[in-house]
Amino acid sequence: MRRIILFTAFLFGLFFTSVQVFAQRDKSAKAEAAFNAGEYFVALDLYKAAYNTIEKDRKAEILYKIAHCYRLTNEPVKAELWYSKAIASFTKSGTSEPMAYYYLAEAKKMNMKYEEAKDDYKKYKELSADEARANDGIKSCDLAQKWIDNPSGYQVENMKFYNSKENDFSPAYASGDYGTVYFTSSREAATGNLIHGATGQNFSDIFVARVDRKGAWSEPIPLGENVNTEFEEGAPSLSSDFNTLYFTRCKKGKNESFGCQIYSVERDGENWGKDKPIEIEGDSIVVAHPAISSDELTLYFVSDMKGGLGGKDIWKVTRANKGDEWGTPENLGADINTPENEMYPFIHEDGTLYFSSNGHIGLGGLDIFKAKQNANGSWKVDNMESPINSNADDFGIVFQKDVEKGYFSSSRTAKGDDDIFTFNLPPLKYNLLGVVKDEKNDKPLAEANVKSVSSDGITVDIKTDKNGAFKMIMKANTDYVLIGSKEGYLNGKERETTKGLEKSKDFRTVIYLASIEKPIELPNIFYDLAKWDLRPESMVALDGLVETLNDNPKITIELASHTDSRGSDADNITLSQKRAQSVVNYLIEKGIAADRLIAKGYGESEPKTVDAKLAQQYPFLKDGVVLSEEYITKLPDLDLQEIAHQINRRTDFRVLRTDYTAKNN
Repeated sequence: MRRIILFTAFLFGLFFTSVQVFAQRDKSAKAEAAFNAGEYFVALDLYKAAYNTIEKDRKAEILYKIAHCYRLTNEPVKAELWYSKAIASFTKSGTSEPMAYYYLAEAKKMNMKYEEAKDDYKKYKELSADEARANDGIKSCDLAQKWIDNPSGYQVENMKFYNSKENDFSPAYASGDYGTVYFTSSREAATGNLIHGATGQNFSDIFVARVDRKGAWSEPIPLGENVNTEFEEGAPSLSSDFNTLYFTRCKKGKNESFGCQIYSVERDGENWGKDKPIEIEGDSIVVAHPAISSDELTLYFVSDMKGGLGGKDIWKVTRANKGDEWGTPENLGADINTPENEMYPFIHEDGTLYFSSNGHIGLGGLDIFKAKQNANGSWKVDNMESPINSNADDFGIVFQKDVEKGYFSSSRTAKGDDDIFTFNLPPLKYNLLGVVKDEKNDKPLAEANVKSVSSDGITVDIKTDKNGAFKMIMKANTDYVLIGSKEGYLNGKERETTKGLEKSKDFRTVIYLASIEKPIELPNIFYDLAKWDLRPESMVALDGLVETLNDNPKITIELASHTDSRGSDADNITLSQKRAQSVVNYLIEKGIAADRLIAKGYGESEPKTVDAKLAQQYPFLKDGVVLSEEYITKLPDLDLQEIAHQINRRTDFRVLRTDYTAKNN
């Protein structure tokens, strides 16, 4: 993770030649000194050289440190290999290092071996008391696969114009037309001739690229000497008027280091004036990755200063007015910061904080997160998911002011080690593809009417084509009611909504219309044996009939109740009449006018005729068969007979008139 150690390698001091004397007595000491100085690229070869010369009981420790170097220089494939070797060596020697399993799991997650990673997180959980970290790791593997399989609507593209074979990262807009971009790079054109011990590349500088009127980008060039020096500069952030540049500089001298510090510089015509440090902490403390708010009264930054939650944390300082001194550093707290690393903050003009973290649940390595502050001061943090995030390190995001468009950095497979990518979120598109069908036979209804009534007050009338189909474009964050109608049919209704959707979607819906030529059965109308009181589940079903009557205010109906053939004719007539009346009474209670309703009990006199739907549901019944008592008694077993009797015990309604007019009260 080169960008995690960038601007922090100096915190531990440098690797000095004075160590060499001690190294003659212990060849691993030289590697240890380089590692403790944050120079993992240098330490890697030194550890490998020391491996064959040290005593046997220390070999597992050296393998473990080699694995650390690969992890910290962002080579997860090799890190996985060497953590596996270290674990095998620890096991052989009869010792255990729980964190080796955790780091192995982290490497496998970055290598997209999610199931294997979960096993190693579980092993870590068995060996350590850190149950929360293990559980988060297991959860992250499940979510990572889900996010990859269901990416967000963002479109991501490698920004080839900026990128080199070295590290290119942390972009920032430097003009109001977004045609000038600053970014950090360790390419050959960087100032100075020192090699970074943590990356094996040049010390980084801030570069600028511009786009011309034809959309062609210029060759990136380094900023002037008031910004770039022989030391390391990077992570630019500009004020909203683009006249003040904030950036990080890490200094070092012979046999000593000065940590990292944030500098600001004012625009002086076409160039930048004299830089000046922002005094936040002492010289030896790492203070890096500035992000300035649009009013320039809050400066967010990254540090591992005392008082943090572990690793690198995001902090802020504030001031009452421009030109005032900055106040006391304030940690953003446990909603944002974790025991791992939180870095590269960016504060959007709308107040949303974006940052990168390998401590929150993610896809692997650093992920980019967005955080919105609630009224009580807490933060709601969300992973930006795929394709913004990947199994590699993703960090350093920047947005344009009013659109979901910008740049971010990633170590995913691309042109160089770290590359800059562009992203944008195309406008969401919602299409509704519908069909109007006959409820009985499932056949499409041509020339049917569909009225769309949306929550924004817009009404649209549509006709179905010869296939009963219709289509329409839907708006974002809108509810829709779709009312289908056709002469000879009851109106049908469906609902759709685009509220809460973050991806484009094609909706498919079917509006069923019931013909008024034949009785329409009411499903799920149940009574206890020999009783006529409506059961609760029947009331739920009847609410649908209430809606139908309200949607078709000009119809009057007959409510018909039917029994099976068991029991006397007289008893069945009486029972069915009472059941039909119970339905009518319920509908009246729900506000339906009594003169629109007639109750009729038919007893066993009208057995059900099997239609295509029933025949499909019950293969032992044939389409067109009448479920008479004679037919039922010939069915081969009692279970089939009981099903047929249940089908006969039904409540349906038929439309009597379609010209009802409510009486005046």
